[in-house]
Amino acid sequence: MTDITAGQGHALPLTGERTVPGIVEENYWFRRHEAAYHALAPHCRGAVVLEAGCGEGYGADLLARDAAAVVGLDYDALTAAHVARAYPAVRVVRGNLATLPLRSSTVDVVANLQVIEHLWDQEGFLAECARVLRPGGRLLVTTPNRITFSPGRDTPLNPFHTRELAPSEMDSLLTGAGFEVEYLGGLSHGPRLAGLDAAFGGSLIDAQVRVAVAGEPWPDELRAAVAGVTADDFVVGTDDLESCLDIVAVAGRR
Repeated sequence: MTDITAGQGHALPLTGERTVPGIVEENYWFRRHEAAYHALAPHCRGAVVLEAGCGEGYGADLLARDAAAVVGLDYDALTAAHVARAYPAVRVVRGNLATLPLRSSTVDVVANLQVIEHLWDQEGFLAECARVLRPGGRLLVTTPNRITFSPGRDTPLNPFHTRELAPSEMDSLLTGAGFEVEYLGGLSHGPRLAGLDAAFGGSLIDAQVRVAVAGEPWPDELRAAVAGVTADDFVVGTDDLESCLDIVAVAGRR
């Protein structure tokens, strides 16, 4: 396990389970996640927000710029302590997503970005989200698109994932849990990243994975390309959902 510097200069282990800011080799994944937070932040304006599975905390801190209050929930003790130190705008609670440690009907928004694919009981988690949301509250979810993230497989490639979803499966899961799906979209590469895909043999992602799997030093060209990625290099929309990288959903509590 390697200690890295993340957030505001505080050490947090880089385990492979989550992405963190401030590391060149992680920058693509960090910016990809950050882009989704920016896209969903308007739904948090003036709201009391629970981020269920806040990880390193950068996303909860971003949402706190618009929200009335943000509670960051994570099970891992080291992670929760890090968030409390690094992001004073976020109120940190340590707890299990299987049983959210909040009273019923107490938050306006539940944000769950790049987390639901890690959960064994996704239906039970969504029931807990519905319980803590006030009537008319919203659930914000992003998750890797199974079709593009683990192509041709029934089991996820990522060892930390238990169940990945296709867009239609996400829609069915949310509807089955009693939510009304207000928006179902996808995050994809914008024009600049599409150009980098072409420059690196068809996929910037695959180029990174090949280096990581081989355990080789990063080529200067790849390192520079990844370091230059920003959140603005990604787009969120509703065109061709089957080919998107990440699913982006907004669902209302009925």
